[in-house]
Amino acid sequence: MAKKQSSYAGGSRRVITMAVAVFVVVALALGLGLGLGLRKKKTVSASAGPGTASSSSNGTLAAQDNAAFTLKGAVAMANDPPQTREYNFTITNIRGAPAGVEKDMVVVNNIWPGPTIEANQHDRVVVRVINQGKNATAIHWHGLYQRGTPFYDGTHGITQCGIPPGQELVYNFTFGDFSGTTWWQSLTSGPDMTQYTDGVTGALIVHPTNATVSTPKYDSESLIQVGDMYHTFSNDLLNAFLSPFGIDGTQGDEPVPDTGTLNGMGQYEVNGTTVGSYYNLTLPADATHRLRIVNSGSFADVRFSIDSHPLTVVEVDGVEVTPYLVESIQVSVAQRYSVLVTTNNTAGAFWMRAVVQEDMFTYDRPGFNGNVLGVLRYVGVDNSTMPDPQLVDNDPGTGKNLTLMDTSMLRPAVTQHPPASTLTYKVKISFQETLDNGFFAFINSTSWAPLGGSPTLFTKLGADTVGAQTYADSQLILTSPNREVIDFIVDNLDDGDHPFHLHGHKFWIMGSGDGRYQGQNVNDVQNPLIRDTHLIPSFSWTVLRFVADNPGAWAFHCHISWHMAIGLLVQFYTMPDAAAQLAIPQAMTDQCITEKNSLGSGPILMRRLVAGE
Repeated sequence: MAKKQSSYAGGSRRVITMAVAVFVVVALALGLGLGLGLRKKKTVSASAGPGTASSSSNGTLAAQDNAAFTLKGAVAMANDPPQTREYNFTITNIRGAPAGVEKDMVVVNNIWPGPTIEANQHDRVVVRVINQGKNATAIHWHGLYQRGTPFYDGTHGITQCGIPPGQELVYNFTFGDFSGTTWWQSLTSGPDMTQYTDGVTGALIVHPTNATVSTPKYDSESLIQVGDMYHTFSNDLLNAFLSPFGIDGTQGDEPVPDTGTLNGMGQYEVNGTTVGSYYNLTLPADATHRLRIVNSGSFADVRFSIDSHPLTVVEVDGVEVTPYLVESIQVSVAQRYSVLVTTNNTAGAFWMRAVVQEDMFTYDRPGFNGNVLGVLRYVGVDNSTMPDPQLVDNDPGTGKNLTLMDTSMLRPAVTQHPPASTLTYKVKISFQETLDNGFFAFINSTSWAPLGGSPTLFTKLGADTVGAQTYADSQLILTSPNREVIDFIVDNLDDGDHPFHLHGHKFWIMGSGDGRYQGQNVNDVQNPLIRDTHLIPSFSWTVLRFVADNPGAWAFHCHISWHMAIGLLVQFYTMPDAAAQLAIPQAMTDQCITEKNSLGSGPILMRRLVAGE
């Protein structure tokens, strides 16, 4: 059957088998695309692959107190002197039941979500990662610029090799000019390519020291981490996804989650009984509170709302925006928003709703529960008081007919004037069934797979090339030797939406539209939104502009776990001469030797047919 109707665009999926390489058209000779990029669909069953996990575990998940998600806040930390903040992250395989169903997990410090890092702009953070898990790992600090320390970006295969089991690595970096709401997660390759799906995630909050905008005042700050949840170990799901018959009998159908979570807690129905738990947030009445919302899931958007309480959006991916009043917000994977909520209702208990969106699902998952709930209570209301099961009114008395947030209405609070573009690249996104029954994602003619033991930054792959070059049939690298302002044009030929993230930079969203890019003028946009993770809708084009002045190798990839695992990634190699002067820590070089010896050279996840063969 066709995928469920998207809020952007829809269409049935079909496959165009790739037999030859495609033509090349782009500034500085980029290969453009592989057919139409559509995916096939057959009648699907209600079954959805393996029901039990195969990863053995040690230990059990420790329960986090609700208070763990209350932040110190910018006001309380405003007088902290610049400092070094140190953390120990111990990664283990354990058993846990975040949504009431026991499953295998990979977590940090036996908790999930993992430890929250809360710091100030320009602070230094030292994180000792001790890998006691069963596979290699690497920690990516989402949205951080890592200027001067690109080797600590944490992207396995591009900026580092994996931290082997039984070894450790110290990440040591400053936040520089970054501030805002973000998160950390593992970005690994090889046998645990979807590791963060199993629990290696946590929040990262950086408060500004010299605020340039005046965000409306608020009285407290709390974390809201939402996302989809799978009861099956992700490696089992990935193996089924990669198999010739797919996870449900149709190749290319992404694994559908079982439920979702809100701050690591969720609900699920087992034999007619609801199991799991509710996150509880208690706030004083007649005050304004900042909720920092992160979608740390793997596949689906999540729509967040609070019954009888409208939300005011004030931040997007670390960028303060003009306050925007809505009844709910929809958060794609890896995106972050801050909203203000005012507790001016009659004291009581109210549902917080994190609804997992189903528009990308291609089959029905038996028992799926997408309506995940938490409880907001006013101070003084008994902890046993539960909300009215029917109450939803998110526009109480405003008279403004509030609706779901429209991202096109978001505007930076500090007016943006993007510089003129000096360089343009254009790429196409497609998904292809290969001649030997493989199924992979492609950016132009390349499906990314990491080279074992040889991350791009260490090998300086592509450093002598100006423009685009494909290496080893799995490395499409766009190199700019000098500071450039790049217009990056993306044609999405797929029938799915893709949340794309650029490492080491933020980008302006200059324009978008249906179909393929046909040279539309994007230079007249006024005060465009700037962020680091943007949802590119199905069958559409988008122009992103960014200043490439941060030396290093940087990934641009879809943040859906299953899509990154099958190659939906391209690299920018910026100012390679300057990057070559950076001193890579010896411990990281040694870990690459270990990886190369254990894996040999070549892609860790082989593409069985690559365009051009």
